Amino acid sequence: MKRSIGAKTLAYPTPAWLVGTYDMFGKANAMTAAWGGICCSDPPCISVSLRKATYSYANIMEKEAFTISIPSEDYVKETDYFGIASGKDTDKFEKMGLTPVKSDLVYAPYVDEFPVVLECKLIHSFELGLHTQFIGEIIDVKAEGSVLDENGNPDIEKIKPIIYSPQREYYGVGKPLGKAFSIGIDK
Repeated sequence: MKRSIGAKTLAYPTPAWLVGTYDMFGKANAMTAAWGGICCSDPPCISVSLRKATYSYANIMEKEAFTISIPSEDYVKETDYFGIASGKDTDKFEKMGLTPVKSDLVYAPYVDEFPVVLECKLIHSFELGLHTQFIGEIIDVKAEGSVLDENGNPDIEKIKPIIYSPQREYYGVGKPLGKAFSIGIDK
């Protein structure tokens, strides 16, 4: 029997992404965010929710652009640090030895060392209480050749993205369970 545990920010899985922005002086910044996901197929859009108190919030509002850099398991410590430190006080890229790359399509940086990047143009923002949800149209996806499958698509087992747990832990991706839109047909 299920028991009520109350209203909580509980959904599985949630991503561990770095949201890249430039500040008013053109300084590259990024922060770790877990409240996000794909929200539209056509046009391709992604959502990410940030608190107004974050440096990235103001940057997105001003520049109307952001990137989503998807880290691999190899960068879990760096990913965590980007969620702890503030870009107001420190150059997180320099501190962690990561390379900000200026997007050629939107005014925002991405993390060169991470295998997959989404370049996004802000198309909507919604205040939801403590957080503001930003909807970005995905202008382009860039991926390292080493994480692509034989059809040129990103392969989750090669990317090894980090998953965030609401219990404040990071996880990796498990084994495949079956093909979507086909495994259910056999029932």
